[in-house]
Amino acid sequence: MSITKPRATNTQIPHTQGVLDQDAAEALAERLADVFRTAHAVDILTDDVFLDGHPPEWRFQLQGLDAFNAWIRGYSPSGADTTVARTVPTATGFVMEILGSHVEDGDLITDRKIILCETRGDQVSDMTVYCSGDWDSELRTRHAAETTLIRP
Repeated sequence: MSITKPRATNTQIPHTQGVLDQDAAEALAERLADVFRTAHAVDILTDDVFLDGHPPEWRFQLQGLDAFNAWIRGYSPSGADTTVARTVPTATGFVMEILGSHVEDGDLITDRKIILCETRGDQVSDMTVYCSGDWDSELRTRHAAETTLIRP
């Protein structure tokens, strides 16, 4: 049996707050969703924010607000429709699920993300993002033909 040590998080400033209440977690999640809606981060992220990204079949990391803004501008089309599907407070922040969609070359592109967020005060300091990848109309049609989902 193999034992894996937990990922070291940004420990420059220790996390001292308790579990967020549901309203606070949802407010932070909506502010973070605005970053994906506008492709620009402002005061929701700490200056030393750490991102551990997990798109399909890949992984990358970046640190710092400037690096994050450079990435999000190239990744998330400005004006993308982003809906927070759910938010769950945790001992160090919150987990959110977001549904995204945008039009690319005339085709509707959709995606789902699970984002594990660690917070310092009212800012996100660490994010681990798991993304389904972009689903175009062809993939959604194939998926609908090959499987039946129990829940949306």
